[in-house]
Amino acid sequence: MASETVEKIKGIIEPVLSDLGFELVEVQLRRESSGLVLRLMIYKDEGIRLDDCSLVSREVGYLLEVDDPISGAYTLEVTSPGLDRPLSTARDFERNKGKKVTVVFDDHGDNKTVTGTVQFIESEMSLHLNTGGKDLVIDLLQIIKAQLVIEF
Repeated sequence: MASETVEKIKGIIEPVLSDLGFELVEVQLRRESSGLVLRLMIYKDEGIRLDDCSLVSREVGYLLEVDDPISGAYTLEVTSPGLDRPLSTARDFERNKGKKVTVVFDDHGDNKTVTGTVQFIESEMSLHLNTGGKDLVIDLLQIIKAQLVIEF
């Protein structure tokens, strides 16, 4: 039921977010201690500012009031994905092209961990990493966990 509702919400809001220059990264709909929360994670190349979250909240809030895909009361939250968000889709890696990531993947039954620079994604199926002068290709379906390496 919740996944059907999330898919319906995506269908309603993605075109508007795209028109506004944002990419919808993730939609979460879950019950928390404060009640039902609809959390939208948005992205744009220049970064997300508080004004962006406010704009999206207003626009999406209006759309959801009109279409009403969620029965009952809920809280709408709009946020950026954050630096420590796990990378899981081809688009996540594409967004982080040229950046260093740590990837845990299944290598024929053994879990391996590598750190390298994202080179490119091939056909939305394979991640190409440069691991210190050596190129490594990992099937996206083999990836167990991946995160951006945060360097200061």
